[in-house]
Amino acid sequence: MKLYFTIIASFCFSILQAQHVITGTIMDTESNQLLPHTTVMILNSKTGTSTDDNGKFKIETREGDRLVLSYIGYQTDTVEIEKAKSNYEIFLMPIHSQLDEVVVTAIARAGLIKENPISISNVTTKMIERSNESNVMDVLAKNTPGLNMLKTGPNISKPFIRGMGFNRVLTLYDGVRQEGQQWGGEHGLEIDNYNIERAEIIKGPASLAYGSDALAGVVSLLPFIPKDTDGKIYGRLLSEYQSNNGLTGNGFRISQGNRHWLWAVRGSYRMAKNYTNRVDGRVYNTGFQEMAISTLLGYKGAKGFTHFNLSLYDNLQGIPDGSRDSISRKFTKQVYEADKDDVTNRPIVSDSELNSYTLSPLHQRIQYYRAYLKNHYEIGRGDIQTLLSFSQNIRREYIHPAVPDQAGTYHQLNTLSYSLRYNAPEFSGIETSFGANGMYQKNTEPAGATNFAIPGYDLFDLGAFALGKWKKENWTIIGGARFDSRNIQTHAMYLSTDPKTGFDIQVHAPDTVGSTLQFQATKETFHGFTLSLGSAYEINEHFNLKLNISRGFRAPSISEIAANGLDGHIIYIGNPNFTSEFSWQEDIGLFANFSGLNASVSLFNKNLQNFIYLNSVTDAQGEPSTDPQGNRIVQYQQAAAQLYGLEATFSIKPGNISGFTFNNQLALCYGFNRNKAFENTKQQGEYLPFIPPARLMSSVNQEFRIKSKWISDLNATVGLDFNSTQNRYLALYDTETKTNGYTLLNVGAGVTFFKNWQFQFQVNNLLDEVYQSNMSRLKYFEYYSQSPNGRSGIYSMGRNFCIKLIVNF
Repeated sequence: MKLYFTIIASFCFSILQAQHVITGTIMDTESNQLLPHTTVMILNSKTGTSTDDNGKFKIETREGDRLVLSYIGYQTDTVEIEKAKSNYEIFLMPIHSQLDEVVVTAIARAGLIKENPISISNVTTKMIERSNESNVMDVLAKNTPGLNMLKTGPNISKPFIRGMGFNRVLTLYDGVRQEGQQWGGEHGLEIDNYNIERAEIIKGPASLAYGSDALAGVVSLLPFIPKDTDGKIYGRLLSEYQSNNGLTGNGFRISQGNRHWLWAVRGSYRMAKNYTNRVDGRVYNTGFQEMAISTLLGYKGAKGFTHFNLSLYDNLQGIPDGSRDSISRKFTKQVYEADKDDVTNRPIVSDSELNSYTLSPLHQRIQYYRAYLKNHYEIGRGDIQTLLSFSQNIRREYIHPAVPDQAGTYHQLNTLSYSLRYNAPEFSGIETSFGANGMYQKNTEPAGATNFAIPGYDLFDLGAFALGKWKKENWTIIGGARFDSRNIQTHAMYLSTDPKTGFDIQVHAPDTVGSTLQFQATKETFHGFTLSLGSAYEINEHFNLKLNISRGFRAPSISEIAANGLDGHIIYIGNPNFTSEFSWQEDIGLFANFSGLNASVSLFNKNLQNFIYLNSVTDAQGEPSTDPQGNRIVQYQQAAAQLYGLEATFSIKPGNISGFTFNNQLALCYGFNRNKAFENTKQQGEYLPFIPPARLMSSVNQEFRIKSKWISDLNATVGLDFNSTQNRYLALYDTETKTNGYTLLNVGAGVTFFKNWQFQFQVNNLLDEVYQSNMSRLKYFEYYSQSPNGRSGIYSMGRNFCIKLIVNF
């Protein structure tokens, strides 16, 4: 019995010794100012809290834990918990460089940017809250060199990383794959624009950790998760208005957390009418109505956490087609079907319709439902992470003016994704991780559709990886390998004509006599082996060097191997004989960090085998082919390719001018088709499409910290967004045209009052510049070879006054 009590006592003592509550105070290292609401997290865990109004915190930890401390405008710091210490006084440095920030989307485990050889950018809460753009993806592009958006109007933004997009860029929401017909350009990401707390962007192949669709990189969106453990209910209200298209948005968030449980409810509603510029006036059918709501329920214990999430997204989105009156250049609208529709003789859209929030009957509806379960628990000295997610994406395009309730395109995509990762205990200074992830997809074309761009299909994807991280003194080396297998099985589809409506309809055996075979049944399997090896070296306290080489893999998307129909206003034609894309990419980066100054330059070179791209289809006269409604016909092609370029940043924060910063970021990217048939042909086949021009963004920012009962800080900014002329475009088959350069001037100011109220005012395109971007699909929405004003296509948004109010409680 005595032995029994001895064992029990020893066990209890070890528990008490292993876990103890610590307290602390966090302050500004330069001014000793207390930092309220600083986030305090345990590294590689979801356990955390935040400081109170007096900069104080309390948290339960164990010996050897590392606390990660982050506060807007300050360098993230880490503190190791000591056995005999229970109270900590911590000072944070005002931020000078992103190198000291922690990222969680890295190929290896969560860690500092400066210790990761992969090129990673972090967009903070402060950057998001102080930016006023059409959507959160545009905010990321504004703050990340090398990240661009392919636009189809204000609310449709597709991420491109270093000249590559669509199914080459994987978007994650809280670590979950965002699957929603990424191959199409007619719709954006199905996310709550007001619920993204911060984002991390991997620039370069991330196939090692995420599989096929991360060949160009990853955009990881990290939503708000409650960190407070005091049992109080916290909330946030957000409202914004933008003058150009009358965008009105409202969002809310309510959350609570205690020692073991947490929950949150988040939602938003945004609507806008048609945007305007000095050339086109109001651009018809670019309005939208967007709603989102999500919930989170979580449990956390001493060993880890479990989170269960539900979300719903619903978007009514206009589909512009660019039809106009040839003389007045006023926009027109389709009112008849098929052969009865004369694109050059449609009725003009009235001013009341152009200036209304009511959407055209010809629009699309996008719905996205998601449920997922995340677990992260310690097992011995290691830890295990699991993720199981189900999502359903429903997309309908209403394109029949005579029968406005009749859907043309109708896709329903169900995705089950899964992930398992084990982080083994450190051994001889080496951290190792092993895992597997993948997905099962089923796409159906439900009865009732009349246009069929892609077939129904089943997709199964699975990949396994192993990676390691070794750190000693100033060196960090990270590497690993992965093998992927993807199987795609398409379903045969037969079409016939509905005698009542004249529209195409699906028919099934035995009623296929006299029908047309739209899609053949096929079965394709793609395999890929990928690897990555890189090193980060801290030369001294001021300079860091990064080197990395990686091999990426991507299986062709469903549209690339099977498309045969209209989606939006483009008719896509695929090729079932395509093979997988493979890439080799080399990265080198040098980073400098001094008091008051930091700079960086990152160079990359990517060589691709079997690169898939789009070309326009031409008729016998060499003119771009269109259908009777003027929809362009494009066909996927495959060839060797090369992309290279650089990103550079330069920031000055002089110590003698408190709160002043001068920030600059430059991005260059060049893309070449390496098919020998196009060697030295330049615009006639050598240049790849959708390559962004050289872009330089500069801003001057001034912050004022005010010791007042009512106002805590003021901020002001002036920014220039310079985009050079894009002379390197794919003119072959009139796929692209030259895009002139332009410069946008943006100004803004903000104030924080009552500690928790934040008001932001911004004017985008202050000088009302008339411009087109080569990353805008609307540039090519044109039906005439000449126009009275000498302009072609649709221009981008003009001057836009923006206001935003955020209230935390």
